[in-house]
Amino acid sequence: MDEESEVIRLEALCKELYESQDAGARAEAEKALVSFQNSPESLGKCQRLLDRGNSPYAQLLATTTITKLISRSTQTLNLGQRIDIRNYVLTYLWSQPKLPQFVVQGLVTLFSRITKLGWFDSEKDEFVFRAVITDVTKFLQGSAEHCMMGVQLLSQLTCEMNQISEADASRSLTKHRKIASSFRDTQLFEIFQLSSTLLRTALENKNNLDFNDSAQHGLMTQLLRLAHNCLTFDFIGTSTDESSDDLCTVQIPTAWRPAFLEYATLQLFFDLYSSLPASLSPLALSCLVQIASVRRSLFNNAERGKFLNQLVSGVRKILQNPQDLSDPNNYHEFCRLLARLKSNYQLGELVMVDNYQESIQLMAKFTVESLQMWQFAPNSIHYLLSLWQRMVASVPYVKATEPHLLETYTPEVTHAYITSRLESVAVVVRDGLEDPLEDLGMVGQQLDQLSVIGRCEYSKTCQLLVQLFDTYAREYQELCSNHATPEVELKTAEGRLTWLVYIIGSAVGGRVSFNSNEDHDAMDGELVCRVLQLMQLTDSRLSQGGCEKLELALLSFFEQFRKIYIGDQVQKTSKVYRRLSEVLGLNDESMVLSVIIRKVITNLKYWGACELIISKTLQLLSDLSVGYGTVRKLVKLEEVGFLLSNHTAEHYPFLGVNVGVTEMRCRSMFYTSLGRLLMVDLGEDEDKFEAFMIPLTSAFESLGQVLAAGGYNSEEVRKTVIGLARDLRGIAFAFNTKTSYMMLFDWIYPTYTPILQRAVEIWFQDPQVTTPILKLFAELVQNRSQRLQFDVSSPNGILLFREASKIICTYGNRILDVIVSKDQMYPLKLKGISICFSMLKAALCGSYVNFGVFRLYGDEALDNALNTFVKLLLSIPQTDLLDYPKLSQTYYVLLECLAQDHMAFLATLEPQVFLYILASISEGLQALDTMVCTGCCATLDHIVTYLFKKVTNITRK
Repeated sequence: MDEESEVIRLEALCKELYESQDAGARAEAEKALVSFQNSPESLGKCQRLLDRGNSPYAQLLATTTITKLISRSTQTLNLGQRIDIRNYVLTYLWSQPKLPQFVVQGLVTLFSRITKLGWFDSEKDEFVFRAVITDVTKFLQGSAEHCMMGVQLLSQLTCEMNQISEADASRSLTKHRKIASSFRDTQLFEIFQLSSTLLRTALENKNNLDFNDSAQHGLMTQLLRLAHNCLTFDFIGTSTDESSDDLCTVQIPTAWRPAFLEYATLQLFFDLYSSLPASLSPLALSCLVQIASVRRSLFNNAERGKFLNQLVSGVRKILQNPQDLSDPNNYHEFCRLLARLKSNYQLGELVMVDNYQESIQLMAKFTVESLQMWQFAPNSIHYLLSLWQRMVASVPYVKATEPHLLETYTPEVTHAYITSRLESVAVVVRDGLEDPLEDLGMVGQQLDQLSVIGRCEYSKTCQLLVQLFDTYAREYQELCSNHATPEVELKTAEGRLTWLVYIIGSAVGGRVSFNSNEDHDAMDGELVCRVLQLMQLTDSRLSQGGCEKLELALLSFFEQFRKIYIGDQVQKTSKVYRRLSEVLGLNDESMVLSVIIRKVITNLKYWGACELIISKTLQLLSDLSVGYGTVRKLVKLEEVGFLLSNHTAEHYPFLGVNVGVTEMRCRSMFYTSLGRLLMVDLGEDEDKFEAFMIPLTSAFESLGQVLAAGGYNSEEVRKTVIGLARDLRGIAFAFNTKTSYMMLFDWIYPTYTPILQRAVEIWFQDPQVTTPILKLFAELVQNRSQRLQFDVSSPNGILLFREASKIICTYGNRILDVIVSKDQMYPLKLKGISICFSMLKAALCGSYVNFGVFRLYGDEALDNALNTFVKLLLSIPQTDLLDYPKLSQTYYVLLECLAQDHMAFLATLEPQVFLYILASISEGLQALDTMVCTGCCATLDHIVTYLFKKVTNITRK
């Protein structure tokens, strides 16, 4: 086919891909076009497609193909070709100002990529790709369309320099930083000044601008984006995570000082905000957010004071005329701007600004109104609460003599938050709206902020909470006693109490030891008493069904109470306990612990079907079982004795086989907690251990009989295996002393390990079964806290390794033959292989086995395990080793261990296997994960050291 026909065919394929209604035809077209993009002679055809200009889709194909070609490697095209492409793109854009926007964007991206990758290329001692401003000036002096293209070129180039593309990630990160730093030092400030000048010109001519005209509107959008891209540039190479938005400081270079000292820059963006329509003004606010975050050290104290004064003055004017904030985007950016006032400036500096009193009053009014409109822009509330949280947290450190007035306005914010959340409940229940309580992440974040805010004028916060709680708890009690209560009313009452319990938990959690006083502790006592009384009421109704959200709130409350008032560092004379003693008869910490454990037992009994409540309940039990002093008080309680003696499905349904497999994950955490509690007084009491293990012993005995009889087709048997493996892993994790571990080892080996081996043989294709068993063995071979210090006459270390070897070989040799699709490769295959690597590494590095013994006595356990490792490794495509982080971490630490202690084995491998390992080390050296990278360096060191010694020995002989 001649080139002309081929180009026409490509245009037809592009049309097919983007316009066809037939999915099959689109797939075929895509396949053909991908093949074209990867072919070596595509460059000339791309130019023909652009020259013809018959189809915008074909133009887009041409630009993306050339961009990919350049990104793959600069060596594929020589310098002359790349200069020609750059000049061609600029000429093409100039000659066709009416191109569709997506084609323009493709061409602009191509220009930016070729400029970035050729930044250090020179010809006749001149950097040929750096005359960016000169190239673009012609566009900026042309029509509105040309000017927009010019701004877009600069904007995209700034973005390109700032971001790490896939091409950069696979190349050197250092090179990317070198290019970005050079661009920052030579061009960026000039580009920012240019954008400011053009924006100022547009502002002066605002009366002549028509923002309904798409060209003029587009030009302003691109100008604001350009300014924003300059201000969000990663100046010092920290690649700040956008999720940490509110902690960001903009590291403006010192050379930029003049732009910020003259204050006209700051005023420009405030003026733009007030002059532009709502479709553009959020971009002006985004720029202000960045300017407000300029690093403090750019100014001296006097300059910073003046800058802050102007900044607060601009914010105050917006608050005085808030009508534009009805636009959600404006509102969100303005909330971010307010948060930056305190994240970047000290409260002592803020109180010194002109008209501080009016400013703080307006901020409080705006915050209160925002909180009351809880349905409007809920994601922006975080920034407002962040402002108040930081201001309140700063109060103890303020040295300024001017009043900060927070004691006046903060209680208003606290009151607005609490009452607005309570008022939202009736609307949510009545109209069936999305409940904010469903988003536990957002609720938790807001409550963390409120815990600090509420501590300002804490007596007012507590007074409000007590008053509201008493009112709604009384109402709830009346509704509960009336059997004819409509469900809507009951749900509303439960929703309000849920919010109050969450808020009380956060209020208690906001106590800080260095700033606490007895009056506040007494107030906490009032709040805690009320929550515990409510819990008694809700627990009495659980047999009729409970409220899941209220239960989660109670667990959140207990977690906060545990952190503050339970533990070795809490003063036992605290007024909280005095109040609990007076009202509820709970005289000390042990009695409160008894209440908490009773709640744990109640939840495990009644909420077995709710995974979230079970996991949070078990997390609470786990946290309690960790503290040195607390765990010793716990074991003296009757409730804990009951737990240790009755851990069966009969008492706790989540331990049965009628729950889903995913819900069984909680069992490991449950048994870890029980294991810690058991160990406190276990010592060498084997009878106590045997008594504790009775439910597991009987389950294993019956499982062994079923498997021996071939009855493994039932779901019940499968779930029994999964549950037992999870239970044992939890116990093995908790037993971190030599004595306790040996009791467990003697119990499981040799009686029950064959049953687990058999289970792997049967269900090797089912990761829901194999993963818990493999993780159990990985835990058993882990020499945690030096628990695997066997006696001189004990063969247990060798026996344990044999069992690990057997399980690796049993699973490894079978999983090799399993064929799975690419998208299921990790969950169905690689995850199990990764755990095998982890298990082998733990066994090889545990220092409890003398591996020389195996070869000495002809035992093949070590060789079998290592050979299985090699087979598993070769079954994994090289790219997958780094694509899956968990796999890469287990593989590279195992490889380092092998290179350190078993280099003789690696040296006997087939050449292609050793080359595969070397290639994986080479890839790992470029990994972004430092653990992988340093592991590869150590591995390489061991290999080279081994070779050096061998060569030295040969030359000596």
